[in-house]
Amino acid sequence: MSIVKKYNVKIISIERRSENVYTLEFRSMEKPFVFEAGQFLHLAIDNADFTEQWPESRCFSIQSSPNDENIRITYSVKGQFTVRMKKELTVGKKITLKLPYGELFTRYHNKSNTVFIAGGTGITPYLSLFNDISFASYINPTLYAGFQNEKMNFYINELHLAKTINPGLNVIFIYQDKQGIIDINTILKSSKKDCSFFISGPPLMIKSFKQFFIFNGVPENKIITDDWD
Repeated sequence: MSIVKKYNVKIISIERRSENVYTLEFRSMEKPFVFEAGQFLHLAIDNADFTEQWPESRCFSIQSSPNDENIRITYSVKGQFTVRMKKELTVGKKITLKLPYGELFTRYHNKSNTVFIAGGTGITPYLSLFNDISFASYINPTLYAGFQNEKMNFYINELHLAKTINPGLNVIFIYQDKQGIIDINTILKSSKKDCSFFISGPPLMIKSFKQFFIFNGVPENKIITDDWD
């Protein structure tokens, strides 16, 4: 099990991807980051005195691969905490992170014909794996990534890198304004019988897709969700 540590970090870049989606990059001011692909962190805006109670924080999937020096996250502005992030976080600001949490890809799963389903920023924990050399061990994986429109797909470069690590990766984009929402029935019919399914995205999407799979006979241990939020 990973040991959770607190990191004093500096924000070294903020990229506005759309009106309400931002990518942040953090550099550790002390020890190197230690985490595994698919894990997540807690971010605190207020000063975190290590002798006192941990301040209000939120969870965010780590987008970077474990070999990257810095950590990136991408978040949507939804709710009071992320509104504060948009207003108060600036390049050069020092904040505190706690990480790592989660065991998304350390849970047992079939690495042959694995299916990854993502809605919006739910793709980020997958990128942590896809851009790591360990992704080469997957055989014929498929990613179904749904976005509101093509402009909301900010991840082309990272997926190009993933294809260099694992040329067998099949990427299927679904743009809601052109094709509608992700068709989970089509995904199930197109998938191999014994494959594992990963689901990451909005909580309602995760819940409904998991229920659909179970109702249609997929064993629950073949369905792995990123539903810490």
